[in-house]
Amino acid sequence: MRRLFGSVRARATVGATLVVALALVAAGAAVLLSLRSSLVDQADTQAESAARKVAAQLAADVSYADLDLPDGEDNPVQVVNEKGRLVAASDDLERVTGTGVGDVRPDPGPRAPAPSAKPTGKPTGSPTEKPAPTDTGDDADDSDDKDDESEKSDQQEAAEDRKEAAEDAAEDAAGDGDSSLEPGDISDKTRSSEGSARVDGETQDYRFAAVRVDTGSKGELTVHAGAPLTAEQSAVTTALTAMLIGFPVLLAVIAGVTWLVTRRALGPVDAIRAEMAAITASEDLARRVPEPDTHDEIARLARTTNETLAALQTSVERQRRFVADASHELRSPIASLRTQLEVGAAHPELLDVPGAVQDTVRLQELAADLLLLARLDAGEKPGRGRVDLAALAREELSQRTGDRVAVTTDLESVEVAGSRGQLARVLGNLVTNAQRHTRSRVTVTTRTDGAWAVLEVADDGDGVPPEERERIFERFVRLDDARSRDEGGAGLGLAIARDVATRHDGTLTVDESPDGGAQFTLRLPRATDDTRAP
Repeated sequence: MRRLFGSVRARATVGATLVVALALVAAGAAVLLSLRSSLVDQADTQAESAARKVAAQLAADVSYADLDLPDGEDNPVQVVNEKGRLVAASDDLERVTGTGVGDVRPDPGPRAPAPSAKPTGKPTGSPTEKPAPTDTGDDADDSDDKDDESEKSDQQEAAEDRKEAAEDAAEDAAGDGDSSLEPGDISDKTRSSEGSARVDGETQDYRFAAVRVDTGSKGELTVHAGAPLTAEQSAVTTALTAMLIGFPVLLAVIAGVTWLVTRRALGPVDAIRAEMAAITASEDLARRVPEPDTHDEIARLARTTNETLAALQTSVERQRRFVADASHELRSPIASLRTQLEVGAAHPELLDVPGAVQDTVRLQELAADLLLLARLDAGEKPGRGRVDLAALAREELSQRTGDRVAVTTDLESVEVAGSRGQLARVLGNLVTNAQRHTRSRVTVTTRTDGAWAVLEVADDGDGVPPEERERIFERFVRLDDARSRDEGGAGLGLAIARDVATRHDGTLTVDESPDGGAQFTLRLPRATDDTRAP
């Protein structure tokens, strides 16, 4: 179960189904309530119409016996006087609740008091009176007691119903705006209630409408007329049954469609995952994940993944080439140094000490360059101290006592933010490269160019052909005239200089100098006021 819901497809399907289910339940409840309210309003209208038709007859002073009452099954009717007594009712009405009057048979006159079961006084001595016969049997006594209790119960129930009807009529009169009706007037107000009635042995629920009418001769009467709720109950039941059957089917369809659509949408993701797993297993970075022919997020993910793989492949190939070139470059000075030491051990008089020292220095410089490149590749960020390029140039040039050509300078004080040691390495590499190719002159210049600080190193040598001006910044690349290992370096100086410039948010380019040679231009952002001092 946990694995199943760990799938995006499963979670999307469950989420969509739950949302639709909640929406359907809310919509279904609203429909049922609206349907019931509408049908109840129709029943209220029907009941009010029936009550007003009877009230119109009473207002016309039609006698109770001549009232044209509607069919009791469709519209059971009760007419109640001011004292709460039932004066007219539908013929087939057997039982009713919800109107406040429980009587179903008219009783227009006052009820006589119930006869007493036993005489309450002693005989007066009249000769015509005889003592009542006395029945000493237990059954007779019990029968009389039951009759008395039944009659008393009926009287009490009728009295309570009449009292309740009278209270309802009083409340209606108090609540109506037309409490003082004139003879022949029918109240504009209608009181609605809900109850049940048994007509011809069949019990149904009804909505009752109560309308007051002043008949003049008969006093003020209240007409109760009902309208059956059978249509409302049937419609609500049918709608509820349809929802109980249709909603699960609809939810199943929605879940199935969501599952299929999500599966189709996530198909490219599975393909990307499978290809990435294959690339990881084979370590073949030349492979690429499939890109779907769409313009959605998954297509962009595939393109980004391929771009990442391409960058990773380039980085790995560059690293492999770097290791191979480094091994090749290290092999020569190490082999030369070993040969000289072996010869010196066998024949001390043949030991070339200056050559051994030179090979050792080259080996040390190469190791330092490789270490710096490794740190740059690892993403080491330069310091953010303030460095004056003019002061840096004076200090570095003053230490170069073995240069074959004197260096001329034109220095303007300009500060940049960065690592003093790395920038000194850039200047040293550029000057060394110029000394290797120049004929008679090397010039170092610092100046300001807007928001940029510029350091230029120019010579009067043969220069760099335009088609080679980018290639010389690659690692272990030397031009044909610099292939001699005795004269040239390992081909890392310019690569290190550009990497340092890039990590200082600057650029390093090469163009033709005014003297016809090469001119290397280092451009760095000028230091701002918030740059901390080194």
